[in-house]
Amino acid sequence: MTLHSRTAGRFVQGHPRGLRRGALVLILAGLGVGVAACGGGDASGATVTVYVAAPLCAAAKADLASHGATAGHFKVAARCLAPSERPGGGVDLATNGSNSRRATEDTSAVATLEPAGPGNKFARAILESAGIPLVTSPSGKTGMTRIVKAVESAGTSNVRESVLEALEPS
Repeated sequence: MTLHSRTAGRFVQGHPRGLRRGALVLILAGLGVGVAACGGGDASGATVTVYVAAPLCAAAKADLASHGATAGHFKVAARCLAPSERPGGGVDLATNGSNSRRATEDTSAVATLEPAGPGNKFARAILESAGIPLVTSPSGKTGMTRIVKAVESAGTSNVRESVLEALEPS
């Protein structure tokens, strides 16, 4: 098999069997990463993350600190989200969506905490695709307490799914 090299302007000889082996190695590596990402267990002592809307963040972090930032087998981190409320009322849907996607891209995310409002239906649709519950509460303390209890009751097997079941029973 002959491959054309654009940079050198020459033809490079490649052994077809070597190319097949290289392709096989890449495919197997990709499958290995995919299987590892689907793992069913979460290590004891691992950190799980709760994403918290800006207006509730200070109270949620204070409540979390009162629990020693732990729940059951896990350390718990609270990540404050960008404010999505517009001055004078309403919701900035771009920021709301960006906040939700931020949580879905984090494999340690187990819940999102927001006050009830018009942006919840948009956030919920995004979060549901990743199996992340949206907890609505007028109080950061009350909402975080609820989430911490759900994390405490989760075993070490797929904590996100366990928290979802505890917070949003079918």
